[in-house]
Amino acid sequence: MAEVRIQGLLKKFGSVVAVDHIDLTIADGEFLTLLGPSGCGKSTTLAAVAGLDRPDGGSIRVGETVFYDSATGAFLPPERRNCGLVFQSYALWPHMTVAENCAYPLKLRRMRGAERAQRVDEALALVEMQPYAARYPHQLSGGQQQRVALARTLVYRPTILLLDEPLSNLDAKLRERARTWLAQITKKVGLTTIYVTHDQIEALALSDRIAVMREGRIAQLDTPRVIYEQPSDPFVADFIGSSNFLKGTAEGVTGDALSIRLDGGNNVIQLGLRPGITSGQRVTIAIRPERIAVLATGEPSPGDGSLLDANIVERSYLGSRWMYHLEVGATLLRVETARELPVGRVQVHVPPGAALVFAGEEAPEA
Repeated sequence: MAEVRIQGLLKKFGSVVAVDHIDLTIADGEFLTLLGPSGCGKSTTLAAVAGLDRPDGGSIRVGETVFYDSATGAFLPPERRNCGLVFQSYALWPHMTVAENCAYPLKLRRMRGAERAQRVDEALALVEMQPYAARYPHQLSGGQQQRVALARTLVYRPTILLLDEPLSNLDAKLRERARTWLAQITKKVGLTTIYVTHDQIEALALSDRIAVMREGRIAQLDTPRVIYEQPSDPFVADFIGSSNFLKGTAEGVTGDALSIRLDGGNNVIQLGLRPGITSGQRVTIAIRPERIAVLATGEPSPGDGSLLDANIVERSYLGSRWMYHLEVGATLLRVETARELPVGRVQVHVPPGAALVFAGEEAPEA
């Protein structure tokens, strides 16, 4: 295990800046996820750590070992970095059994037979694939093949573990199960892990911390809970989970409350005071769909907060819940609730702590 320190990392492809001078320290034994949309620089960052891409600036150190340093010209070849790398493609040798696939990295390292067999047995036990040691890849499910790919990486005891969307080829149900065993395995081995994904559920479920990336930079770096509940800007609020965005104008302060008049109607949201928001300022409000309650007309409010006039224009049955699309002034909101309500006029209840306020009118495109 080792601490990973990335400083001022820069990577260009022609005139395109893929990674834009990022700084990142990953603690010994930490599971950190690089999360973001396609083209944000997350896989390029991982490739730079692995040595598959040579950066254009900055430095990468793992423990006391310098992987790359633009100031001195140092560049450690990938085969000398002892990184465990697992891709979304399983890349198993089809003519080798599970045990033979797992043993192959040790054969390349010229490890002797008895020790090699013990290491293979330990690695397969870790991923619960010992009973399948004599099978060939085509005799395994996708999830089992991914376990073998992980065992093949763990068998030579890498210094750090690099995972590039390893679950993306699995179907939804299998991915859910795979997240569970991957979380168990990484906690058990305690390796410093960098995980790349565009799947927010994977990031929230697996990570000690998440680095949300956008256009080659880190938009926010924090624990999953802080990232979800206290996003730094509308982009993070929309990418982690989903959010409704309403635009309006701050009207003033009454006691410890801030009033914001929403565009396109007479709706006003009362919120607690927000530092940096002043009267007359344009703002964007973000509200999670699950934090909003939909009430039939005339139904009493469930508690403190704001009541907004709305109109249900569409509804979808999702099994255990309903998804509603509502017009609130000039904005269309998405709301999830177990209640079944007809299309038509309703009210929306927004609890006092449910809304996040950002200065300005930036909001992700629908």
